[in-house]
Amino acid sequence: MSSKIKILLVEDDTNLGFLIVEYLESNGFDVKLYRDGESGLRAYENDTFSLCLFDVMLPGIDGFSMLAQLRDAKCKTPVIFITARSMKADKIRGFNLGADDYITKPFDEDELLCRINAVLNRVTESVAKQSGISAVFAIGAYRFDADNQQLTFENNTRRITQTESEVLKQLALQCNKIIKRNDLLIQVWGNDDYFTGRSLDVFITKLRKYLAADDSVSIESIPKVGFILHC
Repeated sequence: MSSKIKILLVEDDTNLGFLIVEYLESNGFDVKLYRDGESGLRAYENDTFSLCLFDVMLPGIDGFSMLAQLRDAKCKTPVIFITARSMKADKIRGFNLGADDYITKPFDEDELLCRINAVLNRVTESVAKQSGISAVFAIGAYRFDADNQQLTFENNTRRITQTESEVLKQLALQCNKIIKRNDLLIQVWGNDDYFTGRSLDVFITKLRKYLAADDSVSIESIPKVGFILHC
């Protein structure tokens, strides 16, 4: 059985739909594409999805109506709108219906991926908290308690700041794998502008100092791509 995260995409623009599918599948997702609201709802009823991407203007049942039906049925699957409707009233309507994010066309594929990962991370953290699961990571000889912002090495515990903890947690979740710089910025700060980018570099430098006692642990910078926490 596949362990890939499954996404339901409902988009009536055939070319855009295929581009999104190809891009997201190249990034490890399993994406099912439908071109109208009715078939999208049937697919949702007959399968299990971790996230939905809905266009608003669709043949038959529109995206707003799809989301309304899901929320009326108490379905909590996160939904992101991808739409050309950029009016403030449309965005407010989407969020009031229970959307988790709202992206206007045209959009950058990397931004879409960042927003998907951010939404999925929020959902995962929420479920973990409701289940009483503590986010504790083994980073080499370090023990990192993300919930309590504590980094322990040989019985010596340092309490780090909330932002330092958030950055380290995102790195630890992708231990020994590349986490893209833009993904990290979106997940921690909610945007990837120049100033947050500079802040990230400062926090990475601090975390390297905190982890310096274990030679097997390091944070590698991949130029123009992102970082790898070797642990």
